[in-house]
Amino acid sequence: MANAKKVWGGRFQKPTAKSVEKFTASIHYDKRLYQYDIEGSIAHAAMLAKQGIIAKGEAEKIVAALTAIKKDVEKGKIAFNPSDEDIHMAIEKELISRIGDTGGKLHTARSRNDQVVLDVRLFLRAEIDNVLSLLKALQSQLVRSAKSEIKTIMPGYTHMQKAQPVLLSHYLLAFWEMLERDGQRLRDCRGRVDILPLGAAALAGTSLPIDRSYTAKLLDFPQVSKNSMDTVADRDFIAEFIFASSLVMMHLSRFCEDLILWSSDEFGFVEISDAYTTGSSIMPQKKNPDVAELIRGKAARVYGDLFAIMTLLKGLPMAYNRDLQEDKEPLFDAVDTVKDCLQIFTEAIGQTKFNAARMYAAAQGGFSTATDVAEYLVRKGVPFRESHEIVGKIVAYCIKNKKTMDELLLIEYQKFYKGFTADIKESIKLEKAINSRSHKGGTATAAVLERIREIEKNSGNI
Repeated sequence: MANAKKVWGGRFQKPTAKSVEKFTASIHYDKRLYQYDIEGSIAHAAMLAKQGIIAKGEAEKIVAALTAIKKDVEKGKIAFNPSDEDIHMAIEKELISRIGDTGGKLHTARSRNDQVVLDVRLFLRAEIDNVLSLLKALQSQLVRSAKSEIKTIMPGYTHMQKAQPVLLSHYLLAFWEMLERDGQRLRDCRGRVDILPLGAAALAGTSLPIDRSYTAKLLDFPQVSKNSMDTVADRDFIAEFIFASSLVMMHLSRFCEDLILWSSDEFGFVEISDAYTTGSSIMPQKKNPDVAELIRGKAARVYGDLFAIMTLLKGLPMAYNRDLQEDKEPLFDAVDTVKDCLQIFTEAIGQTKFNAARMYAAAQGGFSTATDVAEYLVRKGVPFRESHEIVGKIVAYCIKNKKTMDELLLIEYQKFYKGFTADIKESIKLEKAINSRSHKGGTATAAVLERIREIEKNSGNI
């Protein structure tokens, strides 16, 4: 008995095993592409009619039916099942059931190979725009926080040791810069997504007189793909998006790591809103930074999506292979995860309170202005390597005598270098140390405010 129920079943003598239908089906996850599949099919039908490959009336009938199917899917009136295989076959099956043989003409001059790439490109183009919007929202929140915390001084760290005092605003804008690079990568990626694949057919194109440029115009693609074999084999754009998403998640994870540490009693730098924390099932006093911890954990998940797509692609022969069906789940997961994390993190950071007094007190410890003393000596003509050694000895002296540099008398400074004068006391104040770094990109109040003005000028009113 021929596999008559399958559109591809003409050469088969036995029906597909139910186990194979279940194993090979992707409808349970690629059904989310339905609107893009219909959008692409409507454009394809219009092109077929323009080229005289199908009649204008047939195209109009197809378009009307597809439009109705889209509405019915949105209303939950259409149920998909594994025998439909994928979203393309499910919609085509529904189309034929509604308008008969005319519906069977829609697949003229295309293959599921180029059709699925079209759907994914349309989907990803829209989702990149969504992610970019969420990035922008988080950047805007960071600028608002930077402006409100412009007077807050905190300890800067290297190697998790107190290094030098910085403005909290400077810290917040560091993540603005990271997110800006993320946006640049995603916009670059979008340009490589924004290419029409339809017309490549299975791998060699079609002998029918299609007009790919017309289809591209209808679907708002600025260009068409240049090689039909590459077109159906290419998933670089998916890997690129997931890589860019992995960097977004890495940046969020680093921010969350700081917030998790800073919310601990040992630091006490931040108070995360109750709305974005949870309690313990056994310890009533606990307030856990679960949202930040989950974002940190979900970074690993997106990394896994990246490894999955790269491993999937590495050994495939040209051109299309069914393995490529496995590209969608890691893509969908990366899209959903990065969007969810950006949205909730923006909410959480907007309601996080910074403990300025605790940060200031912490910045005073750890000899954080030692470098300022070394640079003080440089301004007096001492070679930096020599001044570095002098200040190192001063720090050792302070540790031995349980003093801070601020507590040292001038006479004590002069034991290490005769050229110290009374103005050394002014040079080691936190505010002085901060504002002495007034060059572009520095942590001085003037430099940070200037960067905020640049951001607002280039980004519009934030």
